[in-house]
Amino acid sequence: MATLVEPSFDENILRALCDTDCGVPLLMDRIKQSMVSCREAAAFLKRRAGIEDEYGKAMQKLARQAANEYATSEAKAGSYVNAWQSSMRTHEVMADNRIKFATRLNEMSEELSNLAKEVDKNRKATKDLASRYERALQESESGTEKAKARFDMTAEELERLLLQKEGESLKDNAMQGRSPVNGKRVIGKAVAKGGMLLKGKNPQNLQRQEDDIRARMSTASDAYRKAVTETQTIRQEYFNFQLPRILRALKECVDEIDLGTQYHLARYAFLCESIVHSDAKIISPPDENTPGLKATMESIDNRTDFKTFMQAYIYAHGGMNTRGPRRTGPVDEGFLPPIPAHHHPGNSPSPSHAPISDKGRPTFGVSLAEQMARDDVDVPPIVVKCCEAIEKYGLTTQGVYRIGGTHSKVLKLKERLDRDLDSVNLDAEEWSSDISNVTSVLKLWLRELPDPLFTSSQHADFLDAARNENERARHIRLHERVNALPDPNYSTLKYLMGHLHKVVQHEAQNAMSVQNLAIVFGPTLFGQGQPGLNGQMNGMADASLQNKAVETILEHYADIFVDEGEES
Repeated sequence: MATLVEPSFDENILRALCDTDCGVPLLMDRIKQSMVSCREAAAFLKRRAGIEDEYGKAMQKLARQAANEYATSEAKAGSYVNAWQSSMRTHEVMADNRIKFATRLNEMSEELSNLAKEVDKNRKATKDLASRYERALQESESGTEKAKARFDMTAEELERLLLQKEGESLKDNAMQGRSPVNGKRVIGKAVAKGGMLLKGKNPQNLQRQEDDIRARMSTASDAYRKAVTETQTIRQEYFNFQLPRILRALKECVDEIDLGTQYHLARYAFLCESIVHSDAKIISPPDENTPGLKATMESIDNRTDFKTFMQAYIYAHGGMNTRGPRRTGPVDEGFLPPIPAHHHPGNSPSPSHAPISDKGRPTFGVSLAEQMARDDVDVPPIVVKCCEAIEKYGLTTQGVYRIGGTHSKVLKLKERLDRDLDSVNLDAEEWSSDISNVTSVLKLWLRELPDPLFTSSQHADFLDAARNENERARHIRLHERVNALPDPNYSTLKYLMGHLHKVVQHEAQNAMSVQNLAIVFGPTLFGQGQPGLNGQMNGMADASLQNKAVETILEHYADIFVDEGEES
């Protein structure tokens, strides 16, 4: 497992630990705490994985069972069955995502468990090493004390012998033993006892004893000095080298498990966000051409389904009801002629739904420069028309631009705008009551431009500028790229960013921050399916850079587009 320790180790913490007398037990207890936290996180992730796996498999089974049972039942057909089967497929995809999410949680739980085991192994090894060095120092100090005791005992024996040679009396020795001078009281008592034992010895024996004692005293002195030197060496090595190394190893264990646990918890949070966003994209796809769950259910046409069912039923069962009342018959039997059909004038199409004539000035899928040259404008009229309606009715609408409109209504509004833009009244209740249809049409117009607003030729330059990690440098590079856009693209982008700037100012009501708008407009302004830096179609791989580019430009809207003295 790769180490998770930060490359810059905090040397100040290490010095503080070295100065304390409890550095090793302090770090040992901290590692135990961290391991408990790590194992608790691993246990939580494992249990959460079990819940998600059970939920995903249950939903998958339910969706498949519901789809199969409906196919074999006598339920409605037509648009209803298409919507039903499509919704069940949507649930299957969501279930698959939950099962994958559970798999990742299991992997993270296993990694955390392995991390705790590895750190515990390193902790035990370092603890054994610390105990070995401490034991060696304690044994050396004990040996030094024993050597000192042997030396003191030999010195005491020599002193008794010398006093005997000088012929000191027992009384003098006893008096000297009671004297506290030079700390000799205890030694004096021993000398007094020794004096009686040695009394009467001849000088030759005393000399031999003195020589023997002096030789043993010299050996004991050398052994004591050697023991002191060795103990000092071991002590210096322990406190100056071994202890810092042990403390560093233990602190690295603390950092490894703490950072590892934090990394996996942050990854867990990211996966939670991702699964929610994934479900949101499945239920309501950002691509307007792909109907979501709501649009799928709204596509059910009960009237058409009933007409189709009625025609099929009459064709299959017409004329078979011989026991029911007859519709027609002879006049002499009381049957009346059929009442002629009468068409009321009120049944004609209302003026608001009358077909719009095509003025021959399409706006969808037409080059930006061609539109603006044809209409002799600085900003395409459809952009101005849609943005003004959105600012009038949608600035405080929660999720504006993020929530898509009704698929059928979006296509209807697109067709009307493409035939005769000037005749479309976006203030009408049909459009102002659900502004998401207007926002979806505006995004659809941007996506259908033959060349994206951030042109294909400058696609790589924008992504390269967005890749810059320094905020100020990224702002400057993107400002340069914006200034390099063709005039039609620049003026349209300036107007659009000014509009989005107003949307952001109402974030408290609409919950659309700069980041949220960047996620919505990143692929839209760069064009979906544009080739990446390597020439491959990797729009999804570049999505984060596209979003970062739009986010930076929108954040610095005033610096990039608004001149000094000009109102934003």
